[in-house]
Amino acid sequence: MGSGIAQVAAVAGLEVLLNDIKDEFVQRGLGIIEKNLSKNVSKGKMDAAEKEAILNRISPSTSLQDAAGIDIVIEAAVENMEIKGKIFKELDEITPKHAILATNTSSLPITEIAAVNGRPEKVIGMHFMNPVPVMKLVETISGLNISISYC
Repeated sequence: MGSGIAQVAAVAGLEVLLNDIKDEFVQRGLGIIEKNLSKNVSKGKMDAAEKEAILNRISPSTSLQDAAGIDIVIEAAVENMEIKGKIFKELDEITPKHAILATNTSSLPITEIAAVNGRPEKVIGMHFMNPVPVMKLVETISGLNISISYC
């Protein structure tokens, strides 16, 4: 799921930090993105230069510290409250205070995820549909403390 989110963001022209806990997971994600973009090249939907430009907008990472200057984070870890809570607590300490922290979830309460950090008003849910590069639909979910201007 994370690689699909990274792909659509990079295709949209955004600089992307693709982060996971192990380099092999990051490389797998980059491989999926490269394969998807190559299919688009072979179908004539983009040229090779555009594919390379998209790939160059994605920076691989295995350290959340690399998110220190990021304005919006879209987390796509497994649907486990303990894991998401740990990530959001760490992101609260690392990212700028203006940063929006989004979680890709279909079942976990946003308010509960937001409660672990010092900016619950800037935590939102973004439920992407699979396959992300094909499905042009994302559900945004607010918690009880969200500032409505973020959703």
